[in-house]
Amino acid sequence: MIKIRGLHHHFKIGKKGDQREVPVLKGVTLEVGKGEIVAILGKSGSGKSTLLHILAGFMLPETGSVMVNGKETSILKEADQADFRLENFGFIFQNFQLMPGLSAFENVELPLKIKGMDEKERKIKVGELLEKVGLHQVSGHYPNELSGGQQQRVSIARALITDAPIILADEPTGSLDSETEKEILLLIQSLNKKLGLTFVIITHDEEVAAVADRQYRLHDGELVKGGQRYAV
Repeated sequence: MIKIRGLHHHFKIGKKGDQREVPVLKGVTLEVGKGEIVAILGKSGSGKSTLLHILAGFMLPETGSVMVNGKETSILKEADQADFRLENFGFIFQNFQLMPGLSAFENVELPLKIKGMDEKERKIKVGELLEKVGLHQVSGHYPNELSGGQQQRVSIARALITDAPIILADEPTGSLDSETEKEILLLIQSLNKKLGLTFVIITHDEEVAAVADRQYRLHDGELVKGGQRYAV
């Protein structure tokens, strides 16, 4: 489902005329199969978020390729990237990234509006999904009226609403207490098993990574597994 080959990327730091290049990704290679949960561990600044952004098409790698469902996304034009993201990826963020002026229902509904789905169909689909994630009772509440766990469930429902087969989760429990973290991780595992969704989880937390089928670490720009450089 996902094939990443030989990704290299660096950032420039310093003032103009006195810049130096800092390597972030050094030949990263990875495959993720349909229905897998894969966790990528790394410290702050290790490049794990950069890897996620390249996978999602928000950034282009300097060298290397990204294949998703048989299509090389790293060569798509910007407009095509946006359409491809909408069809293939759902996103879960540490800080939820909900629209404060929209209710839980409206936040989940938004991607369907962007896709142009009929209003009647949207209402049915969103209602069913909110019930599935345990939020039917608070569908009319605004984000500031919800707990952190409830907000993350709204975020998860929004990620699922377009039936995207791949969910990219960036520190999905980073803003939650330990008890709520367990609830969200159980929900991710349940959705993975029941719906066959593929999850790529970026985290610094060993307990979060423990839900994955496979774990990798980004260390000094290289993806490692079991202490050894990983190569397919």
